[in-house]
Amino acid sequence: MVPEAEAQDVLDELQRLRARVPLLTGALAASTDGLIVARDTPGIEAEGVAALTAAALGVSIRMADATGRGGFRELLIRGENGYIATYAAGSSAVLTLLAEDRINVGRLHLEGRRAGARIGELVDATQDRAERTAPPPRPQQSRALPRRTTTPDAT
Repeated sequence: MVPEAEAQDVLDELQRLRARVPLLTGALAASTDGLIVARDTPGIEAEGVAALTAAALGVSIRMADATGRGGFRELLIRGENGYIATYAAGSSAVLTLLAEDRINVGRLHLEGRRAGARIGELVDATQDRAERTAPPPRPQQSRALPRRTTTPDAT
C-alpha cells in the first residue's frame, strides 16, 4: 500500500482539488482493488465507495476492451442529485469525485483529469520505489516426499 507520507501528499492533492472546485462534495483516491489511499469525503462511507469504485472499474475496463476503445480513462455517472466521476490515476489507482448536480461537467473533467495524473504520479512512484527495494524472491526448494518402498508380504 502507499506509505503514510505519500498518502498525506495524496490527501493534500484531494483537498486542493476540493478548494478549486467548490461544488465537489467529496474526493477519494483508491487502489484499483478498492483499498483507500486517501479520502476527503465528509458524510460518506468511503470504504464502501472505494469497493464499489473497484467493481465499476472492472466492468468499465471490460467494456472498453470489448468495444475496442483502449485502456480505461474515466467513468461518469449522473444521478438525480449529482455526479460521480472516476478517473484513472496512474497504473494502480483511481480518483473518484462526488459533485453536486449544478457542477460544470467540463470543469469537473478538466480538474479531475489533472488531479488523477498528479495522484497517479505519486502512487506509481511509491510503488516503483517499493519494488526496487523489495528483496528478491527466494527460490523455492523442492519438497519431494520420500518414496515409499513396498516389500513383498511374507505369507
